[in-house]
Amino acid sequence: MKQYKVAILGATGAVGREMMKILAQRQFPVSELHLLASEKSVGKELDWQGQKIQVELACDDAFTGMDIVLGAAENDIAQRFAPAIVKAGAVFVDNSSAFRMDPDVPLVIPEINPEDAKKNHGIIANPNCTTIVSLVAINALNAASPIESIVASSYQATSGAGAGGPIELMEEVEAVREGRPVTPKVFQYQIAYNVIPQIGGEAFEGYTSEEMKMQNEGRKIMHLPELKVSCTCVRVPVVRSHSVSLVVRTKEKVTVRQARELIARAPGCRLVDDLKNKQYPMPLDTSDQDIVFVGRIRDDLTSDNGLNIWCCGDQVRKGAATNAVQVAELLIEK
Repeated sequence: MKQYKVAILGATGAVGREMMKILAQRQFPVSELHLLASEKSVGKELDWQGQKIQVELACDDAFTGMDIVLGAAENDIAQRFAPAIVKAGAVFVDNSSAFRMDPDVPLVIPEINPEDAKKNHGIIANPNCTTIVSLVAINALNAASPIESIVASSYQATSGAGAGGPIELMEEVEAVREGRPVTPKVFQYQIAYNVIPQIGGEAFEGYTSEEMKMQNEGRKIMHLPELKVSCTCVRVPVVRSHSVSLVVRTKEKVTVRQARELIARAPGCRLVDDLKNKQYPMPLDTSDQDIVFVGRIRDDLTSDNGLNIWCCGDQVRKGAATNAVQVAELLIEK
């Protein structure tokens, strides 16, 4: 089997470290792995596959000879280095939002639109984590009848804000228990014993940037240019794995029974839907793995062609790192 030279841009962050882990777990054919980060991390050693790999400086020359670069850095870093990556002849699979809505850049979830990855010009974008979890859960319905609209409410874990999110949650829980004052740093308000109904800045008519991503990205990924999505994104005191409540309205009626059968067979999904026996998707069950759990499927009581669906998925893995590695796998398929 051919081996590939792979670099991770932003390797020392939470998503970058998860990419390292997933490359090993999925036995991606890596001949050389280069870990790239800012100057402050250069020289650090990270364990991978029984060896210690030194972190290198992210600079234009670092991409020479690379086949694939996995991006786990912020927008400005992705934009800064994308030209050098493409010039070096590598394909940049980027987890930031910098290129998602660029019409010349494919936006790919392998279970939904793998063919789009082959149309790249050196850059492929990874969608938003909540978008990935939600669309994997409902794509089988779209195959049965085109989805016309979605009403979504997300319950997003603290790890979605980076490695510091869960740490802040734990520290605040301890502070409240001991009666000490809480001073939020990662989040705008106390997250312990609280929910915060804002993720991202205001983007459109009172909707945040995070809330608009599901509509804008969903249209591109599912090839549904008229898709309408109304979304509310909420940060909740959960360590890992996002949950989403969805009202999905299709052109033609999809029954509950049909939906269960379709989702049970859908790639990347696991049907967990037995209310009588209290079986449904939950963050604790879906953390540190790559399947989106789907359940609580029932008719929407406000529309004829609507279904209510609840789903959970690990946003660090399937919502970020795993999806990027799966995209890289599409690139090396014969």
